[in-house]
Amino acid sequence: MRDDTDRTSTDAERSGRPTSAGAARRVLLPALVVAIGAAGVFAAVNRGGVDEGAPEGRSGTAPSPARASHDGMVSGAVWVANEDGASLSVIDAATNKVVTSVKGVEGPHNVQVSPDGQTVWAVSGHDSMAVMLDAGTLALHGAVPTGAAPAHVIVTPDGKTTYTTNGADGTVTAIDAATMKRLATIPVGDGPHGLRPSPDGRWIYVANVAGNTLSVIDTSANTKVADIEVGKAPAQVAFSPDGRFVYASVNAEDALVKVDVQTREVVGRVTVGDGPIQTYVSPDNRYVLVANQGTKERPGTTVSVVDTTSFTVARTVETGQGAHGVVVDPSSRHAYVTNLYGNDVAVLDLDELRVVGRIPVGDKPNGISFSTVAVSEQPPATIELPEGQDSEEQGHGGDGH
Repeated sequence: MRDDTDRTSTDAERSGRPTSAGAARRVLLPALVVAIGAAGVFAAVNRGGVDEGAPEGRSGTAPSPARASHDGMVSGAVWVANEDGASLSVIDAATNKVVTSVKGVEGPHNVQVSPDGQTVWAVSGHDSMAVMLDAGTLALHGAVPTGAAPAHVIVTPDGKTTYTTNGADGTVTAIDAATMKRLATIPVGDGPHGLRPSPDGRWIYVANVAGNTLSVIDTSANTKVADIEVGKAPAQVAFSPDGRFVYASVNAEDALVKVDVQTREVVGRVTVGDGPIQTYVSPDNRYVLVANQGTKERPGTTVSVVDTTSFTVARTVETGQGAHGVVVDPSSRHAYVTNLYGNDVAVLDLDELRVVGRIPVGDKPNGISFSTVAVSEQPPATIELPEGQDSEEQGHGGDGH
């Protein structure tokens, strides 16, 4: 994936994100220029190098023995943001089937379930809003204006505060989840994209994809306290369960870096696949998963499974066209990967390190979040948002990071 000059042009130009001469054009973006590609259907079966195997069946076909044996293994709900479909899909984790959906959120780039599983947050890139839904009834609880081109949304471990990255204006918005009021607008780096809270809720780490840093926010004051250089175009971060380390995907360098949270220094680096985007640490701290999206012209189709002890790639697993979002269930048995160009979600067994299910969802599935609270099968819901800031700089246009 080495056309660095093209890497961020679409994201920066279509979303209105500031474009510094070299860095902004080296980000993810042809990686992420999104026109829906043909669905890739892979199942990992081999045990060496990149696992490649027979295609998994889609809905309407008899489930493979592998998939059938995994039904009921995990319970809960998997929420998926379908950015080009203006919808959220809800998957029953026990059956790996879509049980309902929510329409009416334009350009939902990312989605996040609250810690108690009772509410779900999404961002509307089209309307520059953060949206809260009731996870059970699917009703709209409220919507709060953000900065321009909101990308990712997270909720602090105590459930009290929500943060969004605003890619086009270099800020993070802090929102009181109880009052649905903005608490602060926090300047960070160039093109803030992925972000996550530390397990204790003290810090928010922000990946500045149009630059080369992670910004550190002190949640007690809602101010930026540090910037950490990690490499060109960091896209997303993930904390170790004990909070000692944070990992960042470095998109323009096809790498994953490891940062010591106490010293704020890079202490490890490993080469992964083409165009790494989202990353996630399994709750048992065994693996860091990195989705390798590649580009629209040359889609990545893999997830790199990095061993946290040796900090080496233990396996590279074929998951689908444009592997993008990643989340792991609390038991650390299954990971769920959105395939941007395939319009589906791959279910990856982390004991067997192979794909055991594939679930069709909406157009351009992007962000993904796991809830321990299952959602019952019900008709699709449609919500109406208050009028937002609909302008050419809103949203992500064709990118998919």
